[in-house]
Amino acid sequence: MPAVTDAARFTDWVATHANFEGAQLGARLSGGNSNVTQRVDTATGPLILRRPPDNAISASAANGVRREYRVLRALQGVAPVPAAIALCEERELLGQPFILTGFVTGTAITTQLPPAYADHPDTLRRIGEALVDGIAAVHCADWAQSGMEASAPADYVPRQIERWLKVRATDRVRDLPDLERVGAWLQQHLPAERAVGIIHGDFHLDNTLFDLQEPRLTAIIDWELSTIGDPLADLALMLACWGPRTIDPPGFAFVQQVTRRPGVVSREQLAQRWAERTGHSIERLDYYLVFALWRLAAIVEGAYVLFHQGKVHDDYSRHLEYDVPALLREAAQRACGD
Repeated sequence: MPAVTDAARFTDWVATHANFEGAQLGARLSGGNSNVTQRVDTATGPLILRRPPDNAISASAANGVRREYRVLRALQGVAPVPAAIALCEERELLGQPFILTGFVTGTAITTQLPPAYADHPDTLRRIGEALVDGIAAVHCADWAQSGMEASAPADYVPRQIERWLKVRATDRVRDLPDLERVGAWLQQHLPAERAVGIIHGDFHLDNTLFDLQEPRLTAIIDWELSTIGDPLADLALMLACWGPRTIDPPGFAFVQQVTRRPGVVSREQLAQRWAERTGHSIERLDYYLVFALWRLAAIVEGAYVLFHQGKVHDDYSRHLEYDVPALLREAAQRACGD
């Protein structure tokens, strides 16, 4: 990981630009393919530092932290997000730009419920409703006043399809026939009317924090893929990974694994709750479920490409040999019925 060449200089920068004294880098909380999350200890309590991943090759990787800072500022007081505290463009401090955010107490739920939670379907209903309510607040925010850049925001979905078809055709290491087949289906069945709003870009249970004692959402985190786009894309990714899946084991089996149990609240119920809170139609939700699975597969195939080329060696990238085709098979089943 990048080292602080001058710890005193980092401390001074945080005191000057964030008004927190005695700042020192603490434990790293996550990393890998997403932005690195690291604790910063200060005289008055902890902060969170976010920066590009260690293996970032392109200088544009820093755009993710800039984007995250802008969207957190836009959503302050509107949606459950960490406080946006400071953005540092001085590469001399850590070797990369970084942002500081408020520290939010909570836990990321993936495979098991926290010990204090009742192990009951009603707990998952409350978790699902909290997720829907939290992202609905994001989608209801005034995106036009957010200060975020928006180039043809209503064309988010077609641009994403075109982009990832082109990327995967150029950067290809194996045959993925469902990638092209489902991509063509998505282009042919594009909804005529598409909503616009601030979107997270990678919204699911694993990218949130919940209270340790009760199923209450404390923060939506990891905003490096946020943009102005189609809110249904956010809802659909969360719902596509929610509850029973049609592939066994499903692609990315760990994502929202805790929800795959008898009696879990249905996708349809959660979608209806979101529609009531946002005013957006869910008539074409099935299309967006296909899009969410397909787009996820197309994006993460990039990590498998790096693994195939010997540039990364982690288990996450290795398991994509199965996960990507499985995601695409699930998308094809929804789109083409096979």
